[in-house]
Order: sequence, then structure tokens, then C-alpha cells
Amino acid sequence: MVTMTVEQLVSAGLAPQAKAEEVIGALNAACAQFDISTPLRVAGFLSQICQESDRFRLTVENLNYSAQGLLATFPKRVTPEQAQQLAHHPEAIGNHIYCNRIGNGPESSGDGYRFRGRGYIQLTGRDNYAAFGKSINHDVTTTPDLVAEPCWAALSAAWFWQTHGLNELADTGDIVAITKRVNGGILGLDGRKKYYEAAKQMLGI
Repeated sequence: MVTMTVEQLVSAGLAPQAKAEEVIGALNAACAQFDISTPLRVAGFLSQICQESDRFRLTVENLNYSAQGLLATFPKRVTPEQAQQLAHHPEAIGNHIYCNRIGNGPESSGDGYRFRGRGYIQLTGRDNYAAFGKSINHDVTTTPDLVAEPCWAALSAAWFWQTHGLNELADTGDIVAITKRVNGGILGLDGRKKYYEAAKQMLGI
């Protein structure tokens, strides 16, 4: 079992000092719980969560899109007219973009914004919050803001990692395949590769 230290995270450039101190206990506990237990698995995990959260700085999805940003990011979810109406209204954007899918109710239910992305690998949608909560025996659908806190942000990311077969994929060292499974594409691949190499060096791989 790999146990990380604050000093390792900081010296490898994976977290600023204050964030490393804040998250180290949560990271080690989450990795232990979800069998992220070898240097290759930990390096793969760190490569993704550091990129997804900007080195642990971001734990809640930023939905403050411009009209242009909405159309570029969600071209199948909004029309140009809707984009103009929704622009810079994060709650309305969340409720529109995520309604009637991933377990969320209609736009009027507020589920889209309530269950927007949170955590170091963004947990999104009522169904995913419920499944994560079941895995740790805590109903986070009643208190979804918890998932933005370091303990839960790390646990939810580790849960996603294990349940999507990423431990086994990490064993192969294929960072591109890992990225595609986390991101759905290769957005931010250069950053993920940089963090992966830093984490491997940190762990003596």
C-alpha cells in the first residue's frame, strides 16, 4: 500500500503546500478504501485528479458560461436562443443542461444544479450521487454539497476510479486510455501526462 506525504505532493508540484496539507489524509484514506494500492495506480489517479481539480483547487463545477461557451461546450443541449437566455445564470444552466438524465428530474425540479459536478473527478447527476453514497453507506443525495469537501471529493473520485475499471487500466500504464475513460476524450492530455510523470518520479517508478 502506498502512503503519500505532504512533502511528496508539494515537491512533485502536484499540490500547493496549503492544499497538500488539507487533502493528504483524505487522499490516502480514499486510495486505501478503493484499492488504489500500487505506485502505478496512485500515479494514474493523481494524474487525473490533479488535472480535473487544478491541483485540488476546484471541487465544484463552474457553470457560469457565456452564450458562446454554452454553445461550444453543450452544442446538443442548447439552441442559440436558449444560450442567450441562459448565459451567466449558473443555476438555470445546470437545471437545463442536466435535466431528465443521469437520474435527474425535469428542469423545474432543480436536480440539474443540485447534482452538478463535484469532487476531484466531478460526480454528476442524482444516479451517480446515489450510487456513490450507497458504496460508502451514506446518502449524499440529501447533502450533495458534502462532495465538494476534501474527504468526500477524494472518496467520490476513488469510487469513480474503481467502478470504471481504472485500477486495472492503470496497471498497464496507458495514460491516454485512462484519460479517455475519465474525460470521455483527451481534453487536457498534456497536463495529465505532466502530472503522471511527476507522480511516477515521486513514487520511484
